[in-house]
Amino acid sequence: MARNTLARSMHDVGLAAWFGGTLANAVALNAAAAQAGSPNKTGAVANVGWDRWTPVNAAAIGSHLIGSVVQLADNAPRIKGQRGVGSMVMLKTALTAISLAATAYSRALGKKVSAQTDVPAESGTEPAATTPPDVASAQRRLAVLQWAVPAVTGALVVVSAFAGEQQRASEVHKGILRRALG
Repeated sequence: MARNTLARSMHDVGLAAWFGGTLANAVALNAAAAQAGSPNKTGAVANVGWDRWTPVNAAAIGSHLIGSVVQLADNAPRIKGQRGVGSMVMLKTALTAISLAATAYSRALGKKVSAQTDVPAESGTEPAATTPPDVASAQRRLAVLQWAVPAVTGALVVVSAFAGEQQRASEVHKGILRRALG
């Protein structure tokens, strides 16, 4: 197995940005938008922030996915030969798919909210009493998704750390031996 520092870096840095950026925006941006001075400006501030984050997030996700695919290809023999690695790969793949789906759904809802920049809001994810019903509904869903995306990508960080531990020489030898012995 050869080193592939570039692929690992793309995987790790992309995932770190995806996780950290969405967490920071949920913790800080959505709440800070409420300080805009008026309900009509609150939505606009949150929308500008999230819209500016979107291309960076897309690049981070792309980097993570490219790094993941290259690592999968490079580790194919170990995935087949080392007991436990295949199930870890399946878990990582499932978490990645869930993260992608939650991110895509969040972006679709975010587009609905940001299409109407002058709509009043209490915060980035909390509608005001006068927020139109369709935008208010999207904001309420985003209130949940703003935490779901970092939760699932955070789980992906943890599973990735476990995957790194599986690559220790002692773990590879034990896993191959266990596979061979059944």
